[in-house]
Amino acid sequence: MKAIGFKTSLPIEDNESFIEFEAVKPAPGAHDLLVKIDAISVNPVDFKIRQNSAKDTVLETPKIIGWDAVGIVQAVGEKVTLFEVGDPVYYAGDITKQGSNAEFQIIDERIAGRKPTSLSIEEAAVIPLTALTAWEILFDRIRISPEKDKGKSILIIGGAGGVGSIAIQLAKKIAGLTVIATASRPETIEWCKKQGADFVVDHKNLIEAVREAGFEHVDFILDFVDTNAYWDIMTELIKPQGHIASITGSSNPVTLNSLKSKSVSFSWELMYTRSMFQTDDMIEQHHILNKVADLLDEGILKTTLNKTLNGLTAGNLKQAHQLLESGKTIGKIAIKF
Repeated sequence: MKAIGFKTSLPIEDNESFIEFEAVKPAPGAHDLLVKIDAISVNPVDFKIRQNSAKDTVLETPKIIGWDAVGIVQAVGEKVTLFEVGDPVYYAGDITKQGSNAEFQIIDERIAGRKPTSLSIEEAAVIPLTALTAWEILFDRIRISPEKDKGKSILIIGGAGGVGSIAIQLAKKIAGLTVIATASRPETIEWCKKQGADFVVDHKNLIEAVREAGFEHVDFILDFVDTNAYWDIMTELIKPQGHIASITGSSNPVTLNSLKSKSVSFSWELMYTRSMFQTDDMIEQHHILNKVADLLDEGILKTTLNKTLNGLTAGNLKQAHQLLESGKTIGKIAIKF
């Protein structure tokens, strides 16, 4: 099969940052699906792993990355019960296994969902990773309840990005929250409003901007940009007994003591935790993806696709990574094979 990967971590401008090569088509294990991929999308995790996973070394076999795909099931393992050959599926993958930048991929059935029937392959390809991340951070980490939390306020730092775009929709349309999103450019402000944000505030003077919008404090905060950079701001803006959650990690330790007087909770979210550790509830990602597919097909949620490239080529992956590394992308980028 055709695949695209890299043997060493290089700047994206380098000719060898991505290379095309022939790889052996994988065979499914007991719980696996073999999927012929039709479209993928790119995420910040892609370029971070490309930049860091083969530093100061040259791999014998190129590493295939990519975490988001749509395709058709070609074969199933002996213990598969959720899908059949011919089923259209979408999924975000497993960071410990081969990625989706190839013609075929193996995926555990428990972390795949049915492709939304109303969406094109490129519209569906951009959904899985960000939707799973946003769903888990809202409903598994913070444990927001649409019944008891409806009308409460949530601040989403990084509203126009991939995760922020779908998080705004879920927070507004499913949880019933009052959504405050951060953005600073006219085009990102407009994008956040289109996703359903009630207020869009400038991240450059965030405390002042949130208070000018009429909120002394907020019930929940999601950080999709930089935990360290926003830590003091978040601890100031969060309500007593509120909850802060982040997906970004921290280069320096965060001072959890600053949350003590307010009895504030803090959570990390990593979408790969369930697959990485084969958790007892790993199949929840299958259920979440199916719920999201239903919501998309019902028109309650909408795709966050904003740009499509055509063809599984090293050039297209380089272009997509360059756009992501610029830090100025809005919504999601798909590559249609």
